[in-house]
Amino acid sequence: MSQPEIRHHQESVTIQASPDSIYDLVSDITRTGEWSPVCTRCWWEDDVSAGQVGAWFTGRNELPHRTWETRSQVVAAERGREFAWVVGGDRVRWGYTLTPVGTGTTLTESWDFLPGGIAMFEEKFGDDAPAQIVDRAQQALDGIPKTLAAIKRIAESSTYREDDLV
Repeated sequence: MSQPEIRHHQESVTIQASPDSIYDLVSDITRTGEWSPVCTRCWWEDDVSAGQVGAWFTGRNELPHRTWETRSQVVAAERGREFAWVVGGDRVRWGYTLTPVGTGTTLTESWDFLPGGIAMFEEKFGDDAPAQIVDRAQQALDGIPKTLAAIKRIAESSTYREDDLV
């Protein structure tokens, strides 16, 4: 029996920092390599629109068996509330939502394998597409908790605390 195809996943963590400070951290895509287990580096394609809806950036991803780059476009950029992007224009949506809770923030990371991504995998991998889709979904399921734990560590560290920035 085959595994069901997972096309959406999200997890949350509570961080002792304000929504604005966490937003400033996660929306700085040049820092992604500090917390992502796969994406080692990102850069804006146009510094003028960096961080705004419509801005494009490139990410370099590395796994033991392959290295690749993707282009992504910011689709949500609301300070203190949400930052999200779509890979390849229509393939995968990644995002962070921020919700104030007590003295901190609940940060939720979400991943959606979009119909355009499924179609691209079917075209590229043919009969192997379902296995490739399951593999990518598993990478997201494994990576999201690691990413959230690293963001929490960075945001709560003494070197990043808002109190230290004042």
